[in-house]
Amino acid sequence: MQQDILKAAILITKSRFTTAYTGAGISVESGIPPFRGENGLWSKYDPQILDLDYFYKNPLKSWKVIKEIFYDYFGQAKPNKAHLALAEMERRNLIARTITQNIDYLHQEAGSRIVYEFHGNCQTLYCLSCCTKYKALEISLEHLPPTCRCGGILKPGFVFFGEDIPQLPLLAAYEAASLSEVFLIIGTTGEVMPANQIPFMAKSNGATIIEVNTKESNYTDKITDIFLKGKAAGVMEKLSSALFSATLDND
Repeated sequence: MQQDILKAAILITKSRFTTAYTGAGISVESGIPPFRGENGLWSKYDPQILDLDYFYKNPLKSWKVIKEIFYDYFGQAKPNKAHLALAEMERRNLIARTITQNIDYLHQEAGSRIVYEFHGNCQTLYCLSCCTKYKALEISLEHLPPTCRCGGILKPGFVFFGEDIPQLPLLAAYEAASLSEVFLIIGTTGEVMPANQIPFMAKSNGATIIEVNTKESNYTDKITDIFLKGKAAGVMEKLSSALFSATLDND
């Protein structure tokens, strides 16, 4: 794999615009399980708790599970070496932007600044009645469902089933797919629409696809040019090290 790491590093170093495109797999080593799969969250919880219509009708039932997963459990997670590697790559102008499907805010905690969250994040809450926004840390979750000053029920700021993707990250993803010379996929297998279409768009626009995943995905045999098999933290640490050597050699 070392040869592929070096090839990937050279491609990223020469690229004028590289996008990192991340999914649940990048956060697994931070202690956050994926939603799907054998040990995914949906094997333990009913996904309807994140269905928008169900939330409107059963806010208390939804919030009890939401609190347990996204605020009690996710709240303990910290960025891992993969998040830190991407933040360092951005700092050295090797990553133009990060598009993430994750809602855990770990890219920003690691130091990445140009991050577009395809599915929103759990750091904000907003009122279903007056649309006032709050930082999640400002709101007590001792009494559920949490409510606004106006009395309206608060909803987490991430995208529920049946809810539209926010326009800003959607447009940023489309733009990245058109501009990228290298498109770096990390920890996403391409199962969720419409997010799974972005790498295909990048490939059709001429981007070289570098994929980091523990196993083959829906992208591997179709569009991937370099497949770096392994856990995100270990692979990205090696790639970051190779990139640092490559940038020094080019100075």
